[in-house]
Amino acid sequence: MKQVSIRPVWTIQGPSGPPLPARLIELLVQVSESGSLLLASRALALSYRHAWDLVRQGEAVVQAPLLQMERGRGSTLTALGARIVWADKRIRARLTPALESLSWELAQELEGVLNPQPAALRLHASHGFAIECLIERMAAECPALSFQWASSTAVAAALRQGDCDIAGMHLPHGAMQEGLLRAYAPWLQGLPLTLVDIATRRQGLMVRAGNPKEIYTLGDLARPEVRFVNRQSGSGTRLLLEGLLREQDIKPTQIAGYEHSESTHAAVAACVASGLADVGFGLEPPARQFKLEFVPIATERYFLLCRNTELQGAQMQAIISALRDPAFRHKLSKLPGYDTSAAGTITPLEQAYPLLG
Repeated sequence: MKQVSIRPVWTIQGPSGPPLPARLIELLVQVSESGSLLLASRALALSYRHAWDLVRQGEAVVQAPLLQMERGRGSTLTALGARIVWADKRIRARLTPALESLSWELAQELEGVLNPQPAALRLHASHGFAIECLIERMAAECPALSFQWASSTAVAAALRQGDCDIAGMHLPHGAMQEGLLRAYAPWLQGLPLTLVDIATRRQGLMVRAGNPKEIYTLGDLARPEVRFVNRQSGSGTRLLLEGLLREQDIKPTQIAGYEHSESTHAAVAACVASGLADVGFGLEPPARQFKLEFVPIATERYFLLCRNTELQGAQMQAIISALRDPAFRHKLSKLPGYDTSAAGTITPLEQAYPLLG
């Protein structure tokens, strides 16, 4: 299948002047990671002189310095340069899953013209890092597989309405499970479905390195000096958080920033890392990626729900085989907070969750 790549591009521009030069933002990101303009220019295959020209042109556009040079200490970004880099990281964290989904859809459309195939197996999934790895693997093995990221609520609804054949969802262990099962029951109850395990994973509090505001529990979210960033309404992570807050009698109105929401775990982590919030609630991998500290709060099960009519199909069997592959399970187990010991286990839905039978 042909691959389609979509990457976000943004710039800064005055009312009548030129925009930032092409590749400047990319260069600043590299400087932030390497601490050196020379190393950054090499990473982007630019000459050192051209890199300096890009910086000077950019400084002329924003009318402020972007880079500071210190003999023997390399290059450091100014406050403005650092803020531009964080803006770029937030843009990518927020948009990447949606763009990946759109890329896949466009590739499917092109493939349908270039090489017509039988109807695709349709996967809708709540975003996660294990399912992301699985989709990357299946892109080569099952070119007729199509996928779309969506909230857990939207995924369950799509399964009920026949808009997808497989749903990627997650449910917590423990006391919060029954409440979320009841939330999904209108869409899942009574459907002939089989559950295929992928992994268990941890959800928790993402806080800045050193945890300067000493945020260790959900109760700390209600402190007036703590700024929170949430996941979007309808997401499984937000539903889990809402249940946990109810259990501890913490009202959303007590939490500053509760209605500030992001559509991905990575975007939540980027908000915290950039200083726009003190804490977010989400998965461990993006917290580690953005060099945040992570306070585990809940463990949940991520799984696929497959229509029974699709279970023995070649594409679904290929997915199950991938999940049972020791090498692939080892790859998934390297994700922070993930346990893949049950990957590929098959259980009838009514047996796994009798409330949905």
